[in-house]
Amino acid sequence: MRVAFIVEYDGTDYAGWQIQKNDVTVQQKIEEALLSLNKGHITVTGAGRTDSGVHAKGQCGHFDIDSDIPAEKFMFILNTRLPKDIRIRRTWQAENDFHSRFSAKGKRYIYRIFNAPYSSALMGRFTMHVPENLDIEKMQQAAEYIVGTHDFKAFCAQGSSVKTTVRTVNKVQVKKEDEIIEITVEGTGFLYNMVRIIAGTLIEVGKNKKTPLQVKEIIEGKTRKEAGMTADPQGLTMDEVFY
Repeated sequence: MRVAFIVEYDGTDYAGWQIQKNDVTVQQKIEEALLSLNKGHITVTGAGRTDSGVHAKGQCGHFDIDSDIPAEKFMFILNTRLPKDIRIRRTWQAENDFHSRFSAKGKRYIYRIFNAPYSSALMGRFTMHVPENLDIEKMQQAAEYIVGTHDFKAFCAQGSSVKTTVRTVNKVQVKKEDEIIEITVEGTGFLYNMVRIIAGTLIEVGKNKKTPLQVKEIIEGKTRKEAGMTADPQGLTMDEVFY
């Protein structure tokens, strides 16, 4: 049967989602947890590949297994075999043609900034610290230019081999509560480091290093060096995958 699952993880101590030869990854830990339940190796497929240090609240994945265990019980079994910074939130039996990556209709990411003169002892693993006071109103104005279907070449890390850099972003929201600024980005698909570059660009707008209108010009110019920095990985969380 095909078992689908939702997993959350603190990505601080992992080299991302995807298995690598010389680093510990989230996919590796889940596959190791499945070893005792199957005679052979089980490959786990995720909805997306989070980078080193990036977190997830609603990463979706699936695996195929020949087992009499009810699909919903795998949540409890796997959580007894996984480290505490990886938790399976739900498991269920999916249709055989369900694919956690190719069936996805979109994703939501949240980038969190700790905006205060001091860094946070409690939130440091999950936020990027920006000590300068950020202009939220200007960041919100700039975010409006990102929404829509555009060629996001300027927001793609160099070295990507995608066929097209055109993507559709359905929502970019910037809000602040106390010291925490949240940048929520929803879209049908994202380029390599795209959300972190969006966050980095909006941070530069907040610092008055760029104007909101320049964000529109950056998109139209399609040049990576004109966009902002790639924001630190620990501020990013894959919040939800839509199906």
